[in-house]
Amino acid sequence: MKYLCLVYSDEEKLYSLPESPEDAECRAYAESVAESGRMLAAEALEPVSSATTVRMRAGKVMITDGPFAETKEQLAGFYLLDAQNLDEALDIAAGIPAARVGCVEVRPVREL
Repeated sequence: MKYLCLVYSDEEKLYSLPESPEDAECRAYAESVAESGRMLAAEALEPVSSATTVRMRAGKVMITDGPFAETKEQLAGFYLLDAQNLDEALDIAAGIPAARVGCVEVRPVREL
């Protein structure tokens, strides 16, 4: 089953806390998950200030610079996993280095 692990953190604190992960640690963990055969994709995202939000209302496109909502934590990246079950997906998510300074939301992917 596919699971999406959404990595959230406070951008201002992500790299400034003593327990903050370094990029090399994040890369190494992603490589280990990939080698296990469980990773389908993983990427880190640029800061939320680079985001553009698109809405379609009454047949008109509205484009807004920035994130869609004010939040304390921002989406920093994701892992798309192929795990046997939720427990396995949660084990992998718990090992994501950024979980030490933020959180990881794990959601099953709905097949269309």
